[in-house]
Amino acid sequence: MTTLTSAAAQWPAAGHSATRPFPLTALQKLLLPVGAILFDVLFWQERMALNMLLYTVFVVGGVLASLPRHAAVWRSGYFWLTLGGTVLSALMVAVYGSGAAQLSAVASLAVWLGYVNQGHLKLVGYALLTGLGNLLPAVQRLAQMVRLPHNLDGRLNRTRYYGRLLVVPLAALLVFHVLFAIANPKYNDLAGRILDAIGEVLDQLFAWPSVLHLLFFGLGLVLTAGAIFIIPVHYFADQESRFGEFVRRSRDQVASFAVRRPDFRTKSFGVLDLRREYLMALSLIGLVNVLLLVVNVIDIRWIWFGFVPAKGFDLTQFVHEGTYVLILSILVAMGIVLWFFRRNLNFYQPGLPLLRRAATVWVLQNAVLAISVGLRNYYYIQYTGLAYKRIGVYGFLLLTFFGLATVLLKIWQRRSAYALFRLNALAAYAVMVLLACGNWEIWIARYNLQARFAEIDYGFLLDMPDRVLPELAAHKALLTGRRLVQENNYSTWVPLPAAEAQQQLERRILEFQSRQSMRHWPSYTWADYRAYQELSRRE
Repeated sequence: MTTLTSAAAQWPAAGHSATRPFPLTALQKLLLPVGAILFDVLFWQERMALNMLLYTVFVVGGVLASLPRHAAVWRSGYFWLTLGGTVLSALMVAVYGSGAAQLSAVASLAVWLGYVNQGHLKLVGYALLTGLGNLLPAVQRLAQMVRLPHNLDGRLNRTRYYGRLLVVPLAALLVFHVLFAIANPKYNDLAGRILDAIGEVLDQLFAWPSVLHLLFFGLGLVLTAGAIFIIPVHYFADQESRFGEFVRRSRDQVASFAVRRPDFRTKSFGVLDLRREYLMALSLIGLVNVLLLVVNVIDIRWIWFGFVPAKGFDLTQFVHEGTYVLILSILVAMGIVLWFFRRNLNFYQPGLPLLRRAATVWVLQNAVLAISVGLRNYYYIQYTGLAYKRIGVYGFLLLTFFGLATVLLKIWQRRSAYALFRLNALAAYAVMVLLACGNWEIWIARYNLQARFAEIDYGFLLDMPDRVLPELAAHKALLTGRRLVQENNYSTWVPLPAAEAQQQLERRILEFQSRQSMRHWPSYTWADYRAYQELSRRE
């Protein structure tokens, strides 16, 4: 049997898709309708939960069964990494159903399909675009499948011929059915039940195809085709093939070794020679190193050890504006290093050792600055509570530390910008999957409901997903004597009376129990099931 990959290899190019369709394998012919029906059953009027895990398992299983054993993609580490991330993310959707898990599951599946399409790809972004780009030729292949065959007239003639042959037998069958129904009451009763069952099936069948439902089924058909029909998309792989892992010495107009004298008549100074660029880089990095040293010394003495906010100290401004500005300064610093070490300055031997040491000190100082950002975020959490943005800051700092480490690789190993993008994209993908695995809302609620917080943003907790409700119900007694607030439409916090807070909580619990009891199994998550059971036992 022709395998999926070998069949896809016959596909010449996207521009010739209308004239040379690749043949479908028997497995593809089976997976396409089954996948479309499964998508409709699992997702129509359902939320993303257990259904995402089941559909992901179907797609992954179908694609793996179609790949030949000798395919090069089996030896790709990116293929296995994203396959693990896809399955893990889909599992977390079935467990928690969080937005982070849903985003990770969809993105991971698209990235993995991109690596299946082009096994030698390395950039995660290009793999994502390749996986999404496969939808277009897949839709073209679907359009070819629904075209009327050339010999349609002959088939219609044969259908009319056999239809006329069946007229007499069907008429005789109807006559005998009427006679038996009159003569035998039990037969009449059985035939009536059978006809009633057929009528119910037909009623449901004709009530099903609403316009929106048909469009949704078409969406499922397209998405399934995009996953099952692996049609080579070479554009992004061709773009990536032009990049290298290391910087190469060049003699073009960027940092040329030749000294070009300025033309004062035309006010054109030409391209800086390598020595001038070296002096510019060294002076810039040296001066900013001194300035950054002053900032780091201040931060270390001020917030690293024994920091206690003074009375009236604006902790929000200290964290929000200070954190964002410091993160921006780190990104700018990384950009400047990447700019100066982009080309021939990596090969300027007279000054390269000193420049590398100065740049390394700058990178390490930026790492110290990132630690200060983490401490600002930590103090904000200590004094005001945990929130999504605070978790996001730590996720970003993880990527920042990794990015600074890769900048050191660029400085000392002459790595290219492509190599840095490749490594940092993998790190971003890993952080995305890591965030998908966390039960963050439960942890936020438990932390913010600690007795040491005199003020609680209870409106924020009430807006969290349903799986947090048992945690809020278990801590109702601890709200006495504490100031509860919620955010209004003007982005300000207003007091929330304890009695009103309890009423809102009870209303949320009743609404959740009502929704959960009416949900169909594709919308189930393990966390909501546990929450429903705990709240039922509480009653």
